[in-house]
Amino acid sequence: MAESIRIPTSTSVLESAVIQAPLSAVWHLIKLQDFSKWWSKLDKSEDVKNTSEETDVVKWAFADGTVLEVKQEEHSTLNHYITYSVITSNPALSYTSVVSTIRCFEVTSGSSEGHTFITWSGHFSSDADAGESSIPFLQSSILCSVNASFDPSLLTHLSAGVIEDAKFKRREALADLAKAATKK
Repeated sequence: MAESIRIPTSTSVLESAVIQAPLSAVWHLIKLQDFSKWWSKLDKSEDVKNTSEETDVVKWAFADGTVLEVKQEEHSTLNHYITYSVITSNPALSYTSVVSTIRCFEVTSGSSEGHTFITWSGHFSSDADAGESSIPFLQSSILCSVNASFDPSLLTHLSAGVIEDAKFKRREALADLAKAATKK
């Protein structure tokens, strides 16, 4: 039987892109309840009814069957950013929490002048794995011999993990957003 060792890693992700559309065209699409209009992985995004007047909660239904409820934490039309957190998930997440922010900036000079620079960050709770390694400890003598001369062939697998998954999902979503923002 193999015993797993967790490798401490960063629990945040930041993806960015330059979208060849003006800031106004991109910012207009950054509303939690409208993400399904441009994000191909989302089948539906809709406001959740019966929440308090001060709370904006949106349900995202993904094509793979995952359903998230996300809460808008911050929104600035002056500084063009939105921050949201996941408050429920079906199926349950493998980590405690995540807070994400999408920021848009107008590119004011250079070859991308008039376009939009966008970032999408995610800050995960410390129990989110960026990837995990399992090391088979079949004998107690191996446990005692793990030191500077550790044999990497003892590693049985590396998995992508939550952070890598978030990175690729954000990249895909930013590409979808670029397509939506540049439609005429």
